[in-house]
Amino acid sequence: MPPTLEEVAKLAGVSRSTVSRVINEHPNVRPEVRQRVWEVIRQTGYQPHAAARSLATRRTWVIGLIIPQAVTTLFTDPYFPILLRGIADVCNAHNYHLMLSLFSQRRVQNSRAYQDLLYQQVLRGRHLDGVVVSSAPLDDPIFPCLLEDNVPFVIVGRYLHERINYVDVDNVVGARMAVEHLLRLGHERIATITGPLNMCAGQDRLEGYRQALAARGIPVDENLIAEGDFSEQGGRAAMQRLLPHRPTAVFAASDMMAVGALKTLRDAGLRVPDDIALVSFDDIPLASMVDPPLTTVRQPIEQLGSTAAELLISLLENPQEETVHRIVLPTELVIRASCGVRARSL
Repeated sequence: MPPTLEEVAKLAGVSRSTVSRVINEHPNVRPEVRQRVWEVIRQTGYQPHAAARSLATRRTWVIGLIIPQAVTTLFTDPYFPILLRGIADVCNAHNYHLMLSLFSQRRVQNSRAYQDLLYQQVLRGRHLDGVVVSSAPLDDPIFPCLLEDNVPFVIVGRYLHERINYVDVDNVVGARMAVEHLLRLGHERIATITGPLNMCAGQDRLEGYRQALAARGIPVDENLIAEGDFSEQGGRAAMQRLLPHRPTAVFAASDMMAVGALKTLRDAGLRVPDDIALVSFDDIPLASMVDPPLTTVRQPIEQLGSTAAELLISLLENPQEETVHRIVLPTELVIRASCGVRARSL
């Protein structure tokens, strides 16, 4: 049988009301007493009554993860489970619950319906203390609504607004590093499969591609740029559009698109890397398993999730803080066989 509040109080040598104040984060408790009570709670496995705790503190201890993507995308792209693991680990460590908000393809396409559903059922009902938003387009209606309602939130991905906190990697530098590697190998006719250009990641990785060519004095050929959507099918379709323009190398802005491009190249009777070199971005586990293994820009996906969750919890625990946080994590180039050289990291 789980322990009662009275039993926790007896073991900690304090009153029942003191235990209640500790659980509800009341400031008038000495630090040593607070620590002793939480230690007893951990040892006994006591679970505070969630509804009563929420009424006392006006908080839910629930964090939402919002991914404005179709459900099928979430469960077919390995990026998202890795990101989710990082967020979940931090929530567990800080005794927060994590709620994942998923939307059907129809609701993703109908942004107004998606916005109304989200706000009426979840956010404006104050069922969450705050949210992490990932992989949202720049014009997603969620951002102005979150700002207007003063809902604490952190974005995984760059977003230019003076009041928005975000965690991201340096996508421009990472993409430039990938294309510079292809240039060093002697390629000049380098194509790119971009991410969605209504997202900062898509724009930034394209910018890195352009910067690398410009630094070498190579003019950008717009025929060698094909927009994708970070999916395998999007990579296949984009590679089909690029083939008539005969690139000698391709930078795909995600590993999943590179996998799709690889299949299109095989269907066309081309060998990677003998006939065409291929470099991508992400370093999901699949990148090292395909044949040939992908040279790719590694981004710390799990760390992106954990850092975003830590930042959001810090904002919730310190609501008086007004600093806007913009955290940028580093990337590294992992060299494998798809570019034609031996495996190593830069």
